[in-house]
Amino acid sequence: MSVISRSVTGGVLALALGTSAVVAYANREHDETPAAPQLSAPVSAPAVPPVPTAAPARPGLPEISYWQAAPGFPRDPAALSVAAVAEGLRPAGRIAVYDAPGGRARAFLPPSISGLPVIVPIVQRRPGWLAVLMPSINRRVAWVPESAGEVQPLRDQLVADLSDRRLTWLRDGRRQDAWTVAVGSSRTPTPLGRTFVMGRTATHGRVYAGLDALVLGAVPDDRAAVAASLRAGHTAIHAWHDESALGRSISNGCIRVSPKVQRTLLRHLPEGVVLTVVK
Repeated sequence: MSVISRSVTGGVLALALGTSAVVAYANREHDETPAAPQLSAPVSAPAVPPVPTAAPARPGLPEISYWQAAPGFPRDPAALSVAAVAEGLRPAGRIAVYDAPGGRARAFLPPSISGLPVIVPIVQRRPGWLAVLMPSINRRVAWVPESAGEVQPLRDQLVADLSDRRLTWLRDGRRQDAWTVAVGSSRTPTPLGRTFVMGRTATHGRVYAGLDALVLGAVPDDRAAVAASLRAGHTAIHAWHDESALGRSISNGCIRVSPKVQRTLLRHLPEGVVLTVVK
């Protein structure tokens, strides 16, 4: 009897202790304050690469002129693009032009060339730098610091299709007109790719209908193929007295237009306007 009592009593005691432990645990779970949420570490912003600085131009660099450019400049990465180029750079003075952002200065670009004010089209941008089309050399660009001059808007655009022998004029991306023209022969072709209007110059001889020509930045691809008197020159858009030449591939590389068309172009097109020659 005593054994049973002790066992029962022990059992009751064990049960009582167990009940107390459950109640205490339940009370503790009910009363415990939730732990504060763990905050993740702040994500740092990606590092911004430094803007390449312009190294000083070494003495003795050539100056770009009407007759020569300089070697070492990269190719135009979109030479045949007909996308509108909406900005041009007017150099603040004689500026150094580089082969890459923060790269090597290869030449000096003056604010005017043979009396023509320089406005070079801006065809690419990098932080702090601008890529511009080069005059006196075909399908090449140079890099200049953004601070090198004044950025100006360009509204007009020309596209010359050698297959169709057609010149199209656009303004703000909208076609204004298109004309049948004469282009370079197979021996002296009109240079392909992007170039730009450097300005206007007087012509001599009745074959040009007494009208100024629009000088382009492009030069003959093969100087030896043209007459000796033309080898140092640039291609141009100019009037032609004999309109039977239009629609043919017969020029020394220039684009010949009717006198009426040339008057329109002279009236509307400023320096810096891009011409893309495609085929």
